[in-house]
Amino acid sequence: MSAEEWVIKVVEESLRDELESAKIYEELAKKLGRKDIGRKLREIARMEAEHAAFWARFLRARGADPSRVRPRGWRVRLYTILFRIIGFGLTIKLLELGEDQAIATYSRLLEKGGLSEEEVEGLKKLIEDELMHEETFLEEESKIKEFLDHVRDAVLGMSDGLVEILSVTAGLAGAYGDPINVALGGLIVGMGGALSMGIGSYISVKAQREVRLGTLSTVRNIIRSIPSAVTGMLRKALKGKGISEDAAEALIRDASKDEALMRRLVAEEVYEIKEKMIEDPGKAGLYTGAFYILGAVVPLIPYFLRLPISLSLPLSVGFAGAMLAVVGFIIAVSAGLSIRKKVLEMVAGGIGAAAITYLIGRAASLLLGIEVG
Repeated sequence: MSAEEWVIKVVEESLRDELESAKIYEELAKKLGRKDIGRKLREIARMEAEHAAFWARFLRARGADPSRVRPRGWRVRLYTILFRIIGFGLTIKLLELGEDQAIATYSRLLEKGGLSEEEVEGLKKLIEDELMHEETFLEEESKIKEFLDHVRDAVLGMSDGLVEILSVTAGLAGAYGDPINVALGGLIVGMGGALSMGIGSYISVKAQREVRLGTLSTVRNIIRSIPSAVTGMLRKALKGKGISEDAAEALIRDASKDEALMRRLVAEEVYEIKEKMIEDPGKAGLYTGAFYILGAVVPLIPYFLRLPISLSLPLSVGFAGAMLAVVGFIIAVSAGLSIRKKVLEMVAGGIGAAAITYLIGRAASLLLGIEVG
């Protein structure tokens, strides 16, 4: 593929993405009605339509036909469905992933060269617009901040519950033929696991919180009693991060006039502790334990329905695989990672662990002479 062909292909994809984004934002604006955020979404939809017009002109200037590029209706419908399922906050996070990819693509086009001055300026404007979209949604994302702050605990609990109970039930299915025994065994392990995970998370986060709060208290006392003792530490930390001596001195001089600012600087730059890193141990334990139970129940459903083992086992694996995919999706969206890669990683890891445990259960069945019904 020649450089020009590559540019045409990338621009056609960008045109399709912008057309789709304009429709998606417009549809979300309709769902939200006349709220302030609805007005913002309509404005963004208008900007995305302008971006599409820019790419259409770009293609015509190179002899390509932009009319053959059409938005995919299924993608627009998918986002409206996701809006109903996961809410506006996570849907916006998902849309931001696409915008981050768009910014990376537009930056590569700028680096590639061969663009007219008008195209360069237009492309820079597109990048500025995409960055502005992210700033527009900061307030909306703050509404799901608590969930995002605890998404690690939720995901840890759910993925552990899924993988451990899927593995346990797969092992029991390999050794026993009665689905209700498998279900009860999995439920007992699940309840114990939820308590263990929840309490373990609470103790771990509480200990971490106490250490960090203790460090912040020490920093506060030193700044109040011997302020000169922390300036040297702060100066060294700032220089170690590549900040020039003049900039470091100016920052320290300004911070010296404000105890709260100095305390925050020392905590963040010297001890690498930020306020948002200090979690609530109660919420961490609750999220971990509750989502562990949620994850644990999914693989048990076919067994509680008393379906034959030959049917319960594959259904259990299928249900767990689907839930692991959902967990991977949430991780990817909240952390800005590749959705496909994270989903495959979660599903492969969970199903792989279950397969190994099932084989162990089958081996135990053969060795102990237990017949599987």
